[in-house]
Parts: sequence; C-alpha cells; structure tokens
Amino acid sequence: MAWYAYCITEQQTLANGTRSRRPSLLEGVQGVNGAAVLGYPSGEFNIVVSEYERDNVQFGEKNVLEHARVVSVCFRSGTVLPFRFGTIFDSDEALRQAVRSNRRTFGQSVARLRGKAEMHLKLRVKDGSLREAMAEIVLPDTVGGDYLVKLREKASQDRERRTKARALSVQVHKLFNPLEEEISCKRVDSDGMLIDIAHLIDSKSIEKYQNRYSSAAKQLKNCELAISGPWPPYHFLPGKLRMVAGNS
Repeated sequence: MAWYAYCITEQQTLANGTRSRRPSLLEGVQGVNGAAVLGYPSGEFNIVVSEYERDNVQFGEKNVLEHARVVSVCFRSGTVLPFRFGTIFDSDEALRQAVRSNRRTFGQSVARLRGKAEMHLKLRVKDGSLREAMAEIVLPDTVGGDYLVKLREKASQDRERRTKARALSVQVHKLFNPLEEEISCKRVDSDGMLIDIAHLIDSKSIEKYQNRYSSAAKQLKNCELAISGPWPPYHFLPGKLRMVAGNS
C-alpha cells in the first residue's frame, strides 16, 4: 500500500492523549482527491496520510489546497511538521523507515515548534527612489569592456536593492518582534519590489501581533502591507526534515 503524506504530529494530539498501534481515521477530514485521512502511528508520532494509488494522474492546484487544508486541520490541535506537497511513500516499510531514520530530528523540531505559529507579511515597496535599483539591466551577449561595465552596474543595483530590503526588514522586526524570521525579496515592476517575510511567534501572542499591524502600516512609508496567518510553521523546519520525501 502506498501512502500520500501530509504531516507529522505528536501521537497524543490525534488520539486524545492515548497511544494507538493501528492507523485511525480522522473523522470529518478529506485529503487529496477526497481521500480519507488517517493517523499512522509510529512511536510517539502520528504520520498523517491517505491511501494512494499510483495512476499517473498529475497533481494540480486543487490538490495543493487539499494538502494545505489537512495540515491546517491538524495544526489546530497541536504541533505539526508538514511534508512537501506530493510526498508519497511506496509502502508501510518506507513510511516507518522515514520516521526511524529521522526520529531525533523530528523530536527536536516538535520540541522547538511546540506552541508556535507562523505569520506572513507581504511588504510591497513602491518608491521613486527605487526606480534605478529596480530597472532591468540586460547583460550583453558578448564579453568585453561593455559586458564588464554592465556587470558592475548590475552588482551595484543588487546591493542597493538588498540594502533597502534589509533596512525595511530590520524596521519590521523591531515593530513585530518575532522569535525567528525568514525573508525573501523580488522585483515586481520597474520601480517596486516585494518583500515576503515569515515570522515565527508564540501562539499565545497572535492577537498582540495582529494588533501591531495598524501601527506598522502607518510607520512603513511608501509601502503596502498585507498580513496573514496563523499558519503551520512551513518556513521553520530544519533542512534535514525538508529532504525527507519518500518516493515522490
């Protein structure tokens, strides 16, 4: 039997504090393609899975949302370690082996993320002073002096963009004071950029975090700010855990 995997939870989370030795149905939860969702026990953990038939059907956007919905339902009850979308284990043994070989990492991650949630901030910066930094610099096809000049201009532009993004992210960090953060930045048009920030916070401080939004929106000039969450801690899993994918 192949298994489609959504996330890992502590077994007591899904079993009302009791330990089960057999897969148990999660009532009222539908998985990818409407499949039933089970908690597959392994020691102190439950791997949240659905039975899966390999039939060469391509996953689509609808399935991404179905996967995320299952993870979110489990997150309401306790700590989760999400698997990548599309993670499939070809057998019971492959599933158990993934847990056995990463049990220590899973345990450390659950302990670190217990009682934590992820919040997202999207900061769209549209500032006339960024126009030069955002302009697209096309490198010539041939090498030579012109290529080196353009290469230096591009490097200078990238530094300016990173400096602006870093300054804004520091300001955001002071306003929201998260436990940890992950930041990415990309160009969105000729004179703007999008800074995507994930914050790890204590679940008890979600309301306080959300209340800081209005103050932040006023202080961050020339920026459009959007906030969402709480989410499972997708951005704060250890690198080793991200590599656990079975045969997907």
